[in-house]
Amino acid sequence: MDLTRIADDLRDFSAERDWEQFNTPRNLMLALVGEVGELVEIAQWRTDEQVVEHARTEAGGRALGDELSDVLSYLVQVAASLDIDLGAAWETKMAANREKYPADLVRGSIKKYDEYHARGRGDLPA
Repeated sequence: MDLTRIADDLRDFSAERDWEQFNTPRNLMLALVGEVGELVEIAQWRTDEQVVEHARTEAGGRALGDELSDVLSYLVQVAASLDIDLGAAWETKMAANREKYPADLVRGSIKKYDEYHARGRGDLPA
C-alpha cells in the first residue's frame, strides 16, 4: 500500500466523521507522540528477545501491528496537513544519509557522522 492511498483513506475517514476540524498539524503531532508512547509501552520492561517473542504471538503481533499502524496513520496525516510529500522527503533524507554515512567507512559502527568527520575524513559533510 502506498502513502497516497493511506492519506486518502485517512482523509475520507475523517471527512465521514467531520473530524477534519481537529486534524491540525499540532494536534496530529501530539497524537503521533502519544501513539509512539503506546508502541513503546509494549516493549517497556521486556528484553529485546522478549519483544521479538511477543511479536510472534497472535495477540502480540496484532497489538504491535495496531500501534505501528496508528503511528503510521498520524505520521502520514501530519505530512498531509503540512503539504509535505513524505515520499520525496524520504528520498532526499536517504540521499543525505548515504552521503553522511558511506557504507565502506561506517559498516558495523554506531558512531555519528561528525565522529567520522573528526577522525580526519574532511570529505564528509559536517
